[in-house]
Amino acid sequence: MHKRLLRLTSLLLAISSCALCQEASAQNAPPQDVTKETEGGIPVTDRLTIAKCGGCHQADSHGNLTRISWIRTTPEGWQEAIKRMVQLNGLQLGPNDARQIVRYLSEEHGLAPEESQPVRWFLEMTQPQTEAIPTPAIRRACASCHAFAKPQSWRRSAAEWNLLKNMHIGYFPLSQFVAFSAHGEHAADPNAPKPKEPVEEALAYLSKTYGLYSSSWSNWRAQMTDPDLSGRWLITATLPGKGKYFGAMTVARVSPGEFTTQATLTSIQDGSKVELPGKSFLYTGYEWRGSAKAEPYGNVRQVMTLSADQAGLQGRWFWGAYQEFGFEVTAQRENRDITILGTDATALRAGAKNVQVTLYGSRLPADLKADEIRLGANVTVTKLFSVNPTMAKLAVDVNEKVIPGKRSISVRGHTVPDAFSVYDKIEYIRITADTALAHTGGAVGKKGYVQYEAHAFSNGLDNLPNTADDVDLGPVTVKWSVEEFISHNNDNDKEFVGFIDSNGLFTPAGDGPNPQRRLQADNIGDIWVVAKYAGKDTATPDPLETKSYLVVGVPDFLRFDQPEVGSK
Repeated sequence: MHKRLLRLTSLLLAISSCALCQEASAQNAPPQDVTKETEGGIPVTDRLTIAKCGGCHQADSHGNLTRISWIRTTPEGWQEAIKRMVQLNGLQLGPNDARQIVRYLSEEHGLAPEESQPVRWFLEMTQPQTEAIPTPAIRRACASCHAFAKPQSWRRSAAEWNLLKNMHIGYFPLSQFVAFSAHGEHAADPNAPKPKEPVEEALAYLSKTYGLYSSSWSNWRAQMTDPDLSGRWLITATLPGKGKYFGAMTVARVSPGEFTTQATLTSIQDGSKVELPGKSFLYTGYEWRGSAKAEPYGNVRQVMTLSADQAGLQGRWFWGAYQEFGFEVTAQRENRDITILGTDATALRAGAKNVQVTLYGSRLPADLKADEIRLGANVTVTKLFSVNPTMAKLAVDVNEKVIPGKRSISVRGHTVPDAFSVYDKIEYIRITADTALAHTGGAVGKKGYVQYEAHAFSNGLDNLPNTADDVDLGPVTVKWSVEEFISHNNDNDKEFVGFIDSNGLFTPAGDGPNPQRRLQADNIGDIWVVAKYAGKDTATPDPLETKSYLVVGVPDFLRFDQPEVGSK
């Protein structure tokens, strides 16, 4: 038995020694280079891109340029990369050459429509109320400093995602400590295995979810064309605080992917017109980027998406120091058929009689009859006052038993869906922005405004508020005010941060310091924006009220223009 113990002890020692040797060998082995490219790249074939970029980005035998061939992104992403090369690496590049390179890279190294769809708000400069962050690690590593939509709008090889981490550490050293590392926060047990840092978890997710190749991109690249958008486009638009607009845009082709435009929008609120002459470019076969001049707005940037059938455009035309003002735009090619754009009526109430409604469209027939205009069950056109090719004025009755919901308009079989709503009573109102950010300005930086709107809602068939079947009845006229958001003793932000007018436009105060505030503080803070609706069509005798949280901060000192993507 003693000999058996000796043999067992010797065996255990041998196993332990082998394990220790393997561990030591693993520790002494050179670390794997996760930034070394192992995936097939996308060759660069454009002569101008090779001439301007090939000096630093070396070509291999397959025509791949280092870094560039393992990345795909939006036109704005390529513009940002080119601008970084100009500012930091001494690249000599004029706007025309830069735009040509952006167009080439957007076509050969771009995103498919399905890939760009989740980040449309980011491209159109529309701040979402909440951004879906897939994991806590990504919230820490990425969204601590910028929107998750920023990395979400790129596609990279695994090596390129790791190089992006290195770039952040090089350009922004604090990111390693502020965002990338957990600083031992999850190490309650010092003997427990060390978990991955947030940046490593984020990189694993990004590499898996947003890799260089995808079926969406393969399918789109195979069918991508250079469409000719010349012709007349019919436009439906809304401008917060101003309401609906209808109009048209004439597009003329200058060269492949380049167009001149002339748009005219007419307000249904007061009949005023907005003229927008401009230029535009089409990237990746569907990404419309344009610039137009409009009084009194100045330069208006256009970011839209071309539909798969090349018959529709949808997006936003915006302006302002923080792109806070803008039209939500839908455009469709004019054809030889009747086209219905919509009406001036946002919502019609049950039991309403002889309501005057204007119908907008194109090629409306001169012999149109009242019974040929269909507005859905229990909504009847009782009289047609006048009709011309773009407009019809009519009277409408709404039955008391009408079911609340969205309604379509149909004229001789030509239909526009969800053109207006019907309802029996207004159950609640909601400010379109649950939270918002304004910026002081005037001396150091420009002011950042907030244009508010309040929409009315009907509860829908379940008669419960804030459920999926609630009916949005559109904007209503409300009384605007501000209240203090109390976060500490002697909180008096509402006296200094700015004011809101009767139309819902919040104007921030000037940048500070302000000698009238305690310790000469800046005119920043947080408040409630309050809307009250006292219409006669509410479910209760008391006015309906809702609030929105507003933060007024300092000017944004880090700004980027985009001349290579736009059309200056």
